[in-house]
Amino acid sequence: MGWDQISGNWTELKGRIKENWGLLTNDELEVIDGEWDQLVGTLQARYDLTREQAEREVEKLCSGYGAPSRAP
Repeated sequence: MGWDQISGNWTELKGRIKENWGLLTNDELEVIDGEWDQLVGTLQARYDLTREQAEREVEKLCSGYGAPSRAP
């Protein structure tokens, strides 16, 4: 599954995102709307991570779905 498929199935995946990052609100997930940069930036802000740390967290999520490690 590529990042396009992840973002295309965002509604279905929001529950899993919340399981991984419980501090994210439903409103934030709506704003992120499957966008790589939005997800990375929100994780960075919410969890006080560096950009690199947030990207690694998203890469972990992607690897669980066989998605590429970076947004297209």
